Amino acid sequence: MNMWITYIVIAAILVASELVYFKIADKYNIIDKPNERSSHSTIVLRGGGIIFAISMIVWAVMMIVQENEIVPYLPFLCGLVMVAGISFVDDIHSLPDSVRMGVQILAVLLMFWSAGLYVAFDSWVWMVVVAAIALFFCVGATNIINFMDGINGITAGYAFAMLLPLLLVNRTMGFVEESYLIVAIIGVLVFSIFNFRPKGKAKCFAGDVGSIGIAFIILFALGRLMLATKDVSWIVFFLVYGIDGSLTIFHRILLHENLGQAHRKHAYQLMANELKMSHVVVSLLYMAIQLVVSLGFIYLCPDTILAHWIYLIGAGIVLAVAYVLFKMKYYHLHEEYLASLKK
Repeated sequence: MNMWITYIVIAAILVASELVYFKIADKYNIIDKPNERSSHSTIVLRGGGIIFAISMIVWAVMMIVQENEIVPYLPFLCGLVMVAGISFVDDIHSLPDSVRMGVQILAVLLMFWSAGLYVAFDSWVWMVVVAAIALFFCVGATNIINFMDGINGITAGYAFAMLLPLLLVNRTMGFVEESYLIVAIIGVLVFSIFNFRPKGKAKCFAGDVGSIGIAFIILFALGRLMLATKDVSWIVFFLVYGIDGSLTIFHRILLHENLGQAHRKHAYQLMANELKMSHVVVSLLYMAIQLVVSLGFIYLCPDTILAHWIYLIGAGIVLAVAYVLFKMKYYHLHEEYLASLKK
């Protein structure tokens, strides 16, 4: 069967799966109610991002039907089911942080197995050191992507902004099955039909199952790329979220806040809430900035390790300065909002 016909069939399956999930979520009251920390004002179905994990299961079935090699991906798929499953349960009934973190760590270790990290080094000492650093990064990046899921379209838009550059690089480097990235993008596009809408128009939110699930899918491909090239500067594909997420955490630490408490201090939240910018516009802005950074890295940056690091550091400094200047100019609006809650 022509691959494009296969992809169309997969898209139809995913749309149908999402609609079936909506029936289930509606029946069992799996909803997201707004509060003073939310960027939405209406009740919306939660957990629509389950489609990301379903897309990978459908991809695995396609690989088996086409008699392609799937065994190397099985640990990753097991990890994805684990992390998506525990996140879905957490979307319905809040779980202890220790339980969620324990499952995330185990799932990431399974991901490393499929990525080939455990056989990439001759010395077991180096393998342990690299695995520990990679584990810290993956768990941190997963939770930053989860924290950044706060307005319509931002998770889908940013996921697309990461998956497309990975697909373009994979065309020449072949670090992962091309169909893996294409099906992941199809899953993102299907979710966008129901979520990438103006404020108040979204049919569903991704939920933790969606944001953590798509993070796991993207980080696996990114890890395969890093191992294939022995170059970790490819984290540039994650730079916009990384800057916003990490600097917002640092800001909250300076304010002596409980990092586990919900908040509205990310730059995108200030844009959507205090500046009243459209959710779609803000999401497109984040997507566009990351695409510009990533495509510049691919097509304009010389293909050397030194040039890659200079580009990564330079782009990081520019984004960090832009973030700080933006917060300095507009953060007072958020302080006024917090003061109004106390009246």
